[in-house]
Amino acid sequence: MTRSENTFRVLGVDPGLGVTGYAVLRLDEGEYEPRLVDGGVLKNDSSAPIEKRLYELHKDLTQIIETHGPHVMAVENLYSHYKHPRTSIIMGHARGVIFLAASQAHVPVVSYAATEIKKSLVGAGRATKAQVQRMVQQRMRLHDLPEPADVADAIAAAYCHIDRSYLRRTQAIGSGT
Repeated sequence: MTRSENTFRVLGVDPGLGVTGYAVLRLDEGEYEPRLVDGGVLKNDSSAPIEKRLYELHKDLTQIIETHGPHVMAVENLYSHYKHPRTSIIMGHARGVIFLAASQAHVPVVSYAATEIKKSLVGAGRATKAQVQRMVQQRMRLHDLPEPADVADAIAAAYCHIDRSYLRRTQAIGSGT
């Protein structure tokens, strides 16, 4: 896909090995709110060996990148909890494959903490999954709540990047830089 000078596309990704949420948001020049172009989940066979699952994730995400030609990818930072180190390691594998797919397509990746993503969208860094889903539904003008929550989280990551990029641009303009 060719990139338009008047359109900014962000691919938001909520990383996971079994289920990865993705969403493409588009912000046209002169607009203040982005529009949802595509979103969903990438799933693979949980009984397959990890290398096969990672391959499927890479292949599916590469196809999404080729289809939508995002300018940037926004990904939630890896959060690890000392009680679940194995989960962090598995998530690290998935994130590595996600970053590889972006790099191969020359798409820069920006990571945001979960609290920053929630604060950008909901106004509270400790918002619940349900609050994020409701706010995504409202901001994207969706008839139904985005399901599963992985899709809402991917939309929220992309929205956060657009929100933060817009804030940086307006602050730079205001300061004369």
